[in-house]
This record gives sequence, C-alpha cells and structure tokens, in this order.
Amino acid sequence: MAFYVYLLCSITSFGCALFLGRAYFRNRSRLLFWSSICFVGVALNNILLSVDFALGPNYDLSLIRAWLILGGMAAMVYGLIWDTV
Repeated sequence: MAFYVYLLCSITSFGCALFLGRAYFRNRSRLLFWSSICFVGVALNNILLSVDFALGPNYDLSLIRAWLILGGMAAMVYGLIWDTV
C-alpha cells in the first residue's frame, strides 16, 4: 500500500509542477518558476522513493533522493531569497 501512496504523491507533485509552470508562462513571475522547479525535485524524489520501496532492502537510493530533494529545495530557497524583489 505504501508504494501506491508514494506514487500518488509523485503524481500530485508533478501536477503541481505543471500548474506552476503553466502559471509562470502566463505571468512571467520568477517565483512561480522556482516553485515549479522545486516541485519537480519533490516529484522525482517521490518516484525514487516508491522505486526504492519496491526494490526492497537490496538497493538503497537514499543518496540520490537526498541530492534531488536538496536541489529542489535549494531552488525554492534561491527563489524566495533573491527573486522576490
């Protein structure tokens, strides 16, 4: 059941990224761009989490997931600090 929950979370995150990207192309607000990049990172993290859960304890994708979520969150922090002016 956890596999499906992680998969639904990744689908939701990709949906948020798509809606934020579409809003960015309409309004050209840079904060929308950085938010969409963040949600892409969150979605990729959730996909790898579901794959990691499905593969079992033989494989560990936590380092790749950590780098993905770090990149997504760093993009969001960058957008919040430097591009809100």
